[in-house]
Formats: sequence, structure tokens, C-alpha cells
Amino acid sequence: MKKIPSVMKWRKKPANPKENETQDSIEPLEDQLKWFRQQLPDRSDVVYHTFSVGQQVFCALIYLQNMIDIQSIQEEVLHPLLSSVAMDEAEIRKHLFEKKLLPIADYHFIAKKDGVPSILNSHVLLLVEGEKRMIALPLALHKKRDIDEPPNEATVRGPRESFIESAVDNFTLIRKRLKTPDLKSETLQIGKHTNTNVIMMYVQGICKNELVDEVRNRLAQIKVDSLLGSSYLEEAMDYSPFSPFPQVQFTERPDVVVASLLEGRVGIIVDGTPTVVLAPVTLFMLLQSAEDYYQRFFASTWIRWLRYLFVIISLLLPSSYIAITTFHPEMIPSKLLVTITASREVVPFPALIEALIMEVSFEALREAAIRIPKSIGQAVSIIGALIIGTAAVQAGIVSASMVIIVSFTGIASFIIPQYDLGLAFRFLRFPIMILAGLFGLFGMTCGLLIIYIHLTNLRPFGYSYLTPLTPFVFSDLKDTIVRAPWWMMRTRPFSLGVNRIRQSRHSRKARNTLEEDED
Repeated sequence: MKKIPSVMKWRKKPANPKENETQDSIEPLEDQLKWFRQQLPDRSDVVYHTFSVGQQVFCALIYLQNMIDIQSIQEEVLHPLLSSVAMDEAEIRKHLFEKKLLPIADYHFIAKKDGVPSILNSHVLLLVEGEKRMIALPLALHKKRDIDEPPNEATVRGPRESFIESAVDNFTLIRKRLKTPDLKSETLQIGKHTNTNVIMMYVQGICKNELVDEVRNRLAQIKVDSLLGSSYLEEAMDYSPFSPFPQVQFTERPDVVVASLLEGRVGIIVDGTPTVVLAPVTLFMLLQSAEDYYQRFFASTWIRWLRYLFVIISLLLPSSYIAITTFHPEMIPSKLLVTITASREVVPFPALIEALIMEVSFEALREAAIRIPKSIGQAVSIIGALIIGTAAVQAGIVSASMVIIVSFTGIASFIIPQYDLGLAFRFLRFPIMILAGLFGLFGMTCGLLIIYIHLTNLRPFGYSYLTPLTPFVFSDLKDTIVRAPWWMMRTRPFSLGVNRIRQSRHSRKARNTLEEDED
């Protein structure tokens, strides 16, 4: 590389000794470039571009190849600088550092120690001979996918936008819906090697300050080498790491995040992940779907009751069948008992082993359908289930009634809106089945009591997991057991928001008065 003469050689010696001391501490441009090469050794993707503005100001650009918009560098950096040759040196420096020369709105000045992180964060670094400050130019070029429908949280009448892998774009989707200055955000970087951007957001005046401080402290305590997804945060922020139940909520819908923020919860966006983390969370929040709030309240209530019923079925149906057929056959009507006994006459295994074989097979088919290509996944899962089930019944390995029970249980598990919660119930199904096979209904009851005690003691971020049942809050039941009409949900959840008033008491009364006046 051509040696660049230093401006410091031909500058006049200052009369003030302090000024001389300040200028002596400024490194020549060559030394600065040498320092960056030492900090970024063996990096063929780092570009060092040196140039001069006339014969007065010597500069250098440092950036990562293929991570920067080259056209923007030429049009917004090089062209304005090279076109300012008519100015003298002092005027060029003054306009450059007063943000009057480059047509870039949000570039900022950094110290030398922040130069390497800025380059690795896809910024263009501009070094100017004789200046201690460096200029970081946000000219990153990141390829990203388009905003599409949420693949896992589809609705019939709701909006069809979902998050993508860009944290900035995800926050924009939220800001577009929440047009209030009370929406606050804090950005931090987590990961020693990845420096992943994490945005914590909340609504000031609604979210409790204690919750914001707790989430902020939890994020600050995360010291990891890499943060590649929001699931890393989940395990780092869990209060009970050995609990099978999720203690934060994941969503890919901006409308769900906005509704949660307005309830007094905190949202966390992780760059590179198309899901947002919401905290705190309760069991009943995880059993709610976005579709509940886009249908009429009586339809939403009916669907919610149906969902609760099938959650119980997905957890207890195989265990109940094992317990009743093994220990309590007197509970089954005689005609049905004869049918079940006849179907199990050729089966060499007890009901517990039979159920475990079918459940493990069903879980294997479920996972296989996820891993194999989508074009053949559905066909393989359906055909595999039919062939394996029919062949197992004909071979006498399992009974037809057990195939029906396991199939119905699998269908019921798909009704759970949150995948993580469904995974927890799928895991807990097996120990309850073992207890039912060993001790009957008594074993089932003991297992359910253990789960209930665990849920009662589970307090993520200091909030009870079974709110509003324990502690009991009657006013919050209007959005738990049922989905009340919007005009009845005047207040926010009792334990979350500081400002509990959501809407005026007279909103519906004013509408009725207007209708009477029109009549």
C-alpha cells in the first residue's frame, strides 16, 4: 500500500504546550490502520480503502466485504468528500464533524476502542488524519425475507403480518401499531462473539417499574459466548430451570405483542429470530389464541372451553384408559367392557406397555413429519400412521381401542395454541401413564397433585403461574374462563399493569345514547 504522508509533519508548531500535548497524542493514519490490522488479523473480508481529499485531508475507510452497500459508499461518502476539494482543510473538517458534509442522517462518532466492534457490526468506519474521533457510518447491506403470514399462529379474521429475522424491522412493526411516546425501548448486546442486538420494550405508565428492573437485570446477567436465538434467553431467564412448563411466551405476531405490552408485560426482541419473547406469562395466557379476540365473544368463549376440554383429554385420556381397564373395570358399562376385552384378547402386552408403544410411535411420526421435506411430510405422516396402526392391530401387538385412544389424544394435543406448552403436556403424559399403570386412579391423582403443587409454586418474574385462580382475582376471570365482550373489559389484569383502567366506563353508554338519538 502506498505510504501516506502524515499531515502532522507540516503543521505549524502550536504556541500552547497543552495543544502540543493533545496533538502529539493523535496517531498518524498509518499507525491507526496498522492497529486495526493487528486487531483483525487473517481477515480477508476486511477492506482498507485509503484516499485523500485533494492534498489536504487524508482518510481511510474500513468495512467488511459483502456486508456493506458499495453503491451507498460511493454516492454518500466518497462523492461528497471528493467534491469538497474547493474547501480548505479546516472547513472540510468542520463540516465533516458537524454532520454538514455527508448526506447520511444517523452516522455517529466513536472512540478508537469502539472501532472494531463497530466494523464487526456492519458499519463503515471513516478515519481522518489528525482526528482522534472516528466516524461510524450505518451502511449495512443485509438480505432479509419478506414479511409474510405467521406460519404457526394463523387466524381467520386477524392481521396476517409476522415477524422476520431483523430486530429493527420487528420493532418497526410494533411501533406502527403502538403510536404512543410511552413505548420505551432499550438496546443491549449479548454474546461475547456474536454481539447480538437485543431490544427490551415496555409501555411506561402501564408496566410496573419492578418488572422492568427485573427483566433488565436478568438480561444484564447473561454472559455467554453466543446468542443465536430467543430460546437462549428463555433458559437463561428461567426461575425454575427444571420445570417442564414454559416461563416466557413466544409469538410471531406483532398484534399479540402490542396487546401484551398494553397489559403491562415486557417484550424482548432478539436479532436473527422471527419470534418475540413476552414476560411474565401465566398458564391461561399460554392457552389463549389470537383468534379469540377477532371473533364474537360467545364464539370465542365456546372455542376456549373446547380448548380447555381437549387439553385435559391430551393429558389424561391414555392414563384414564390404562387405569380403568387395569384396576377399575367395574366403571365401564358391560357391553363396552366386553368389546374392549375382545379386542385385547390377542394382545400379549398389558395396557401400560401397549399405550407406551403407541405413544412413542406417534411421537416418532410427529417428529418425522417435521424433519422431512414439506412436500412429502404430510403424506408420509398420514400413510405411516394408517399403515402402522392397521398392521399393529392385525398382528395383535396393540388393540383397536388403544389405537383410537392414542389417535384422539394426538389430535387433542394439536389444539394447544403454544407449541412449548403442548410439548410440556406431551412430556407429562408419560409419567402419569406409568403412575396409572402401577397404581390406577390413585396414581393418577397423585401425579396431578404433584403437577398442581408445582404450578402453584411456579412464580416467573414474581407472578403466580396460575393467576387469576391462585391468588383468586374475580375481575380477571372475564378474560380467562370466558372471553367477555370488549366493552366489559374495562381494566387490565390485576397483577400486571400499574394503570389498570383500559377504557372508560361510559363508552358503551355513550354509544347507546347516540343510537337512541338517531331513532
